[in-house]
Amino acid sequence: MKILFFSDNYPPETNAAATRVHERAAYWVKWGHQVTVITCVPNFPHGRVFDGYQNKWRQEEIIDGVRVIRVKTYIAANRAVLRRTLDFISYMFTGFLAGVRIGRPDVVVSTSPQFFAAVAAWALSHFRRIPYVFELGDLWPASISAVGAMRPNFGLRLLELLELKMYRDSVAVVALTHAFKDNLVRRSISGDKVHVVINGVDLWRYGPRDPDSDLVSELGTGDKFVIGYVGTHGMAHALKNVLKAAQRLKDHNNIHFLFVGAGAERDMLIEYAKDNDLGNVSFLPSQPKDRMPQVWSVCNVALVHLKDSPAFKEVIPSKIFEAMGMGLPILMAAPEGEATKIISKENVGVCVAPENPDALADAAKVLALDAQQTKKYASASHKAASQYSREAQAQNMIDVLEAVTQSDADADAHVKSRPR
Repeated sequence: MKILFFSDNYPPETNAAATRVHERAAYWVKWGHQVTVITCVPNFPHGRVFDGYQNKWRQEEIIDGVRVIRVKTYIAANRAVLRRTLDFISYMFTGFLAGVRIGRPDVVVSTSPQFFAAVAAWALSHFRRIPYVFELGDLWPASISAVGAMRPNFGLRLLELLELKMYRDSVAVVALTHAFKDNLVRRSISGDKVHVVINGVDLWRYGPRDPDSDLVSELGTGDKFVIGYVGTHGMAHALKNVLKAAQRLKDHNNIHFLFVGAGAERDMLIEYAKDNDLGNVSFLPSQPKDRMPQVWSVCNVALVHLKDSPAFKEVIPSKIFEAMGMGLPILMAAPEGEATKIISKENVGVCVAPENPDALADAAKVLALDAQQTKKYASASHKAASQYSREAQAQNMIDVLEAVTQSDADADAHVKSRPR
């Protein structure tokens, strides 16, 4: 099967969408499929072109057997809404044009976020009369108002109408959570076309290991109990509340918070930690994907933190599965929803109310003091990881893609008939 995938982000970028699309595509190529990804030059999140690349109209490379076509875009850092929107829209146009000029695929797929990648794929599917599959990774534009980046307005309402139109026109929607599917069904999208493929992790890449000695020395964490937040430092994550929890724990010298990544709020967080003399907090910039196991190795607990908004009840952060792969307990501060249900069901950690520094600080103390319980969480976490393998996720999604490319086939019946 020839698969054309639209994704605004792709390796060497390391955000969730880039990693998810690439790791699945690598499996598909291994299984004999031809995969082409149309993306832009790597620049996320700082809006600076990575070394070895140029923002040219077209450049092509092969990564792990996947054909990657990079198109020119207006590049902006992951900060100002207007400039980022211009970035997204420019990719929509140049990505669409690149899709017109390549060989005819059997199916075209897009992932969200971001929204305008989906528009490009949807438009191309109409233009070339190709089946279109919408992978729903985020309820955009709902999420943009949830983080306060924009207030609900007429423009967002128009985008929501376009969003619904794309769902209806797609031959299938692949949702990353059951809550996303429920959301679409409530908005009159047929449940028969929505298939849930929960996120996962490449198990071969991760696993319990001793702390990386060089990184421990660099951070000066020694024998401290390290609570690590690894991922985007954005408005959706409300990470200032983690620093407020760190303030409450300044007298607990054995507890240390580690932030790894980049995002719109990173500079503010660093300044806040400096102004409040938070010696129990360290920051590392974004790390290459192949270095992530070393980063996780210095952590005793993985922290997952989301803004207190109903929109995030439906989100399952991908870092949960990386933490499971590493055999780390999880401390989650998020609205009660699908992600918190996973933590409770698998008994892999502790959930507290979002944006509540007192509750977060108390949970951190309990985890640091109760070594026996923390060890039980770690063991359960590693055991649960096998249920969320990236390979299984890749197989589940290829089932959907194969179904929709078969004439006279009912996608739902085909997927359900596949042996597991």
